[in-house]
Amino acid sequence: MDALLILGGLLLILVGLVLLVMRGFATGLLWGWACLLPPLTLLFIVAHWRRARQPLGCCALGMIPLIVGLAVMAGQDPQRLEAIIGLQWLQPEQQAPGELNIQLHGQLNGEPFAPQEAEIIDGVLSLREGQDFFARRELSIRGLPTSADGLRLDVLPDDPGQLPEIDLSWLLPDQDLPEARQLKGGYTLHLDLRPEEPNRLVGEFHLVLPAQFRTTLTGKVELFRNGLRYQQGKVDRTVDSRDTLAYLITDYLQRRFASRDVQLAPLPLHDMSSGSLTLDVQARVGGQEQLVPMRLSKHPQLGWRVDDDHFPALPETHESAPNAAAAKPVATPPPAQPEARPELTLARLIAEPQRYVNQPMRLFSEKGSAVQGQFAGIDEQGQLVLRQRLNGSGEARFTIAPADVVHVERIDE
Repeated sequence: MDALLILGGLLLILVGLVLLVMRGFATGLLWGWACLLPPLTLLFIVAHWRRARQPLGCCALGMIPLIVGLAVMAGQDPQRLEAIIGLQWLQPEQQAPGELNIQLHGQLNGEPFAPQEAEIIDGVLSLREGQDFFARRELSIRGLPTSADGLRLDVLPDDPGQLPEIDLSWLLPDQDLPEARQLKGGYTLHLDLRPEEPNRLVGEFHLVLPAQFRTTLTGKVELFRNGLRYQQGKVDRTVDSRDTLAYLITDYLQRRFASRDVQLAPLPLHDMSSGSLTLDVQARVGGQEQLVPMRLSKHPQLGWRVDDDHFPALPETHESAPNAAAAKPVATPPPAQPEARPELTLARLIAEPQRYVNQPMRLFSEKGSAVQGQFAGIDEQGQLVLRQRLNGSGEARFTIAPADVVHVERIDE
């Protein structure tokens, strides 16, 4: 509405100025040229007021909607008004620096490929160049084995069986829809990605496709591993993603039920462009199933929030330091019964790694995640290595630092 008022006012002012110039030329050639120069226009208005008063009246009428539109815009979107007054719309658009440190070198379909967006969600790795609805160039790898402790994968052209699928797409300048290609084997891929807080994977990326695809990529890559984005260490609630809504709803339910034991059911896809959502959220709170109706809205500056949210924050939990004077004696557990084979522990695994090579086991990290596979030893960095076979086609290797392991479990075949 504010834009229509401003445009309508400017149109009336323009019509008034055109009429004023036409009246000037009707009076005389010199007066017409004088009306085109603002200082001399005043002379024509004073000397020929009867001819100039109607165009000036039109300009005065145009000032009314113009001022009203600017006032409405100042109340609703002051930053937009500041950009208009400061003539920022005349300046060439500058591309903002990417959030991710992507140092890939190579080409896609024979053209240089410099992705600005990268993520790996639900086993799909995506590299995207361009901010439009259709990317100028995009590469996706589907079917990757994901883990909270990183990803290491090596695929060779001769590997048989089911491999991760690679999708390529590119948009030519004279096309409305992108072209796409799909590849299910015959390529070389090396991934060595390690987690980095708060929600990224960082590591090496090497990809070589068959010659007819004219696509090679190599270097360092940094990817988001979920839909959350952070600013100054806090979740950015202005981002439209299911992970943002899940984080917001989980925090709301924790404060509403005064319990940190909240397990949220997967949220369905919703259209977030309207800026408001009405949901019936299913969650397990304190071991009990709950169905909570709620309405969410998006504020231009604050981002997404739950309407009528007046619940206070939960108190922070602090683990009290043990007091030696007040410490109670701990009962000594009864001696364990001897087993047929020694119990597998982290200390024993580190002390005798060669003894457990190729044995299936499961490692539990302090983050609550678990990695399962055949033990492959300890690498040069002192990290435990597990390997998994991908349906007989290729091998995935997972590494985890011993300091992050809280429990080791042997898997009986």
